[in-house]
Amino acid sequence: LTAAEQREFESRMQKKQMKEFMGMFSHLVSHCFDSCVDDFTTKSLIQRETGCVSRCVKKFMAGSQRISQRFQEGQTQMMAQPPPGR
Repeated sequence: LTAAEQREFESRMQKKQMKEFMGMFSHLVSHCFDSCVDDFTTKSLIQRETGCVSRCVKKFMAGSQRISQRFQEGQTQMMAQPPPGR
């Protein structure tokens, strides 16, 4: 790739990563809100809701981290194997 093509490629990858991150963040917010918030009589979260949201976010982040680790492990294993037909 030329320098200009490389910059264009990197720019597109950054935009794609940001879009994916925003999608994941949006999903997290929606999921935890829908799962935890059910008292709309106050403008602030009640203690139970705050705890629920905190646990929900921690669980989501731990799950995402574990999935990422497993993906990396699979990529490492694939790279270590010789190509088929050799």
